[in-house]
Amino acid sequence: LLEYYKHLPRDKVQEFGQRYQTIIEEGYLANPLKAHEKNTDPVRLLNRLSKRQEEVLEFLYQVEVPFDNNLAERDVRMTKTKQKISGCFRTEKGAHCFARIRGFISTCQKQGLTIIESIETILRGNTIQFS
Repeated sequence: LLEYYKHLPRDKVQEFGQRYQTIIEEGYLANPLKAHEKNTDPVRLLNRLSKRQEEVLEFLYQVEVPFDNNLAERDVRMTKTKQKISGCFRTEKGAHCFARIRGFISTCQKQGLTIIESIETILRGNTIQFS
């Protein structure tokens, strides 16, 4: 796992890994497993966080990985809002068109392009090169 590290001192990465483990252990102490009972929501969460520690802490090992997932959540939020307002998409084709247009706008924003100019470029029949 530490072979991926590029931006934090190795001892700091190890320290954060140990702190993460300590928090998981404290979570299990606060939410003990009971024999012959279904796991509670907190225990199921602790199980997932324990099994997927490497993925949860991926941002420590690879600089390119963001700390949070806000960008992806923001990309989905507009679709959810549209769905809540309308109740649904009237047709599958309409949903595909909406997703295609939102994807284009989102990509333009991430690339630092002006949305209106990008739309004008496409409508004129020209292509846009994304990096």
